[in-house]
Amino acid sequence: MDPEFSDLVPLFVAESRDRIERFAGCVPRLAQDAQAAVEARRELHTLKGAGRMMRLGSFAELCHAAEEVLQGVRPGKPAGSGMVPLLTRVADRLSAMVERIDEGSGEEPPAAGAGTADLLALLAAAAPGPHGAAPVGRTGRDAERAAEAGPAAALAGGAVAGQAGKMEAAGREIRVEAQVLDAVAERSTEVRIMALAARQVVERIQELALLAEKGAREPRPAQVLAVLSTMMRRVAADLEGGQLRLVRAAEAQLEEMLALQLQPLRGSLRALARYARELGRSLEREVEVELAGEETRLDRRIARELEEALLHLVRNAVDHGIEAPRLREARGKARAGRLQLLAFAEGSRVRLVIADDGDGIDPESVLRQAIQSGVVDAAGAAGLGKDEILRLVLAPGFSTRQNVSEVSGRGMGLDVVAAAVGRVGGEVFLASEPGRGTTVTLEVPLARRGEHVLLLRVGQLRLALPSAVVRRATRLDQAAVVERDGRTLALLGDRLVSFVPLARLYGQPAAPGQLLLEGVASGQPLALAVDEVEGEQEILVRPLTHAAATDRLLEGVSLLASGEPVGVLSPAMLARREYLRTPPPAASDRLPARRSRVLLVDDSLVTREMERRLLEDAGFEVAAAADASEALSRLGEEAFDCLVTDIEMEGMDGLELTSQLRSMEHFLHLPIVVVSTREGPEDRLRGLKAGADAYLTKQSLDAGELIDVVRRLSGRQ
Repeated sequence: MDPEFSDLVPLFVAESRDRIERFAGCVPRLAQDAQAAVEARRELHTLKGAGRMMRLGSFAELCHAAEEVLQGVRPGKPAGSGMVPLLTRVADRLSAMVERIDEGSGEEPPAAGAGTADLLALLAAAAPGPHGAAPVGRTGRDAERAAEAGPAAALAGGAVAGQAGKMEAAGREIRVEAQVLDAVAERSTEVRIMALAARQVVERIQELALLAEKGAREPRPAQVLAVLSTMMRRVAADLEGGQLRLVRAAEAQLEEMLALQLQPLRGSLRALARYARELGRSLEREVEVELAGEETRLDRRIARELEEALLHLVRNAVDHGIEAPRLREARGKARAGRLQLLAFAEGSRVRLVIADDGDGIDPESVLRQAIQSGVVDAAGAAGLGKDEILRLVLAPGFSTRQNVSEVSGRGMGLDVVAAAVGRVGGEVFLASEPGRGTTVTLEVPLARRGEHVLLLRVGQLRLALPSAVVRRATRLDQAAVVERDGRTLALLGDRLVSFVPLARLYGQPAAPGQLLLEGVASGQPLALAVDEVEGEQEILVRPLTHAAATDRLLEGVSLLASGEPVGVLSPAMLARREYLRTPPPAASDRLPARRSRVLLVDDSLVTREMERRLLEDAGFEVAAAADASEALSRLGEEAFDCLVTDIEMEGMDGLELTSQLRSMEHFLHLPIVVVSTREGPEDRLRGLKAGADAYLTKQSLDAGELIDVVRRLSGRQ
């Protein structure tokens, strides 16, 4: 069990004992009362969800197997008498496992004891066939195993690639050759000596300042000034020479340190390949993976930043790209889909390629969806070429909601990939042919150094913007700025692109002659208006903490060489549609910042507590409800920015709650996120048809995904 969950063990044990007792009470009634099966399944479903959230694999597997057996019980048709003793054994085994967990301070009992293994085999044999739910050991179990072996990190942020762990060497010891450490230590000493030598220059400058003060009282100060001038030029020359030596030593030290951060991508690529194959099996698709460039080295910090992006792309390729075997054969393709995971270095850059030979992307469909989602208007869409249309899938706000079969997206678009790559100073390239496949290329720096930024002046504010975003700067022609459909756009040549008036966003008076910065953010053309560009600097960007009350347009903060703090603008946030549609109020009209309020609905106390902690740690204000009726009561009394609900609950379930809310005008636009252990495409379809904005599965959910979805949806209102 994840050590981070250790304080939740008493809560889990208490809730599990109560639910197992209720389940055990339902079992004797199964032969006479079909409703008892519904109640028993509900208890097992909640126990399974809690077990998965606590990363108790064998506990959750046993619950799932018993739940599958109960799927065969239909209304009006009580269970056979043989099912009662079998499920009684399940209740006893679950109780014993909970007691072992309690006695062992949270340690899960061995997963494959003889009793448990035999019991699982009996349950598998008793599970309904093709006309009922999927038998244990087929698609349902495979999907669970794929989720556990793949990126199904615990909600508190577990390993991304399952048994393979995170990218190689991330969070672990790194073996370093002794001579490398010796060189780094020697260089560090050299840099320190040079820094101390600068003290002598400071003392000489102070002496010259004293001479200048005394010389000002001399009868002929001109002679003193001439002497001071000569001495200061000598000091300046000494200072310049010392600075050059210090810079060269610091650069050499940095190169040696960066070399220590470079690690082969072997482990990462193999983990992604294994995950792709297992995900393919869970979806009943055949996937052959080709690896190349396993020895390519990349800064492990950059590799860690790209983990979720790479997993997202692999999920997309397998789930949304590669077709089912029968469909591939009908199209004249090999039964097995081909997925390429390639890495190779080009100078100071590394290219990562994820390519499949699947269904490809239809540009016309993308364009229609982009117009419908408001990512681009019809007038702007008319002049887009094929490559520009394909890049729309990387745009913030591009929704895949209509394509409910795309489990990969889970309510989120590929803009998360563009944002992650942008954070490390890279770019995303996309190529696709309908029916022939899709290739996504990530080009990123070999190593993470300081980031080059432009220093911008906006009214009384100084801000920084990553230099890689900006392509050119010209004088702003106010006639080129237009308002259309509630959006502010700039006419650049024959194209209308999103326009960000930073002065207006920050409530600052705009200078008479502003500059127009043209560039690309999250794969989309963007134009920004600023008063002045003061220059370019190399800085270290520090992320903002959740506890700090910060501007949502900023991705971090840094100290300039002068020691002055400066906020660093986030290109991805600048491209968000909510900032481009409605101008924010002037500074004098702004209201105090308010945290987004989330209503969390789940009948499992453990699940509610874990999700509440995650969302509160991310800065949300969270209220919890144990069932749908309590949720409706709270919604009638308080305002919320987002609703997060489970499906299976006593009384009204989560889908019925969602449908009822969508039938009320007041809640028509309330963002709703469904989080459930039901992972089948038909379940996702029912959730989205009921009106959910996103459908997440607990067994493949991680903290960042839940937080990002809620943040995006709650900020959309």
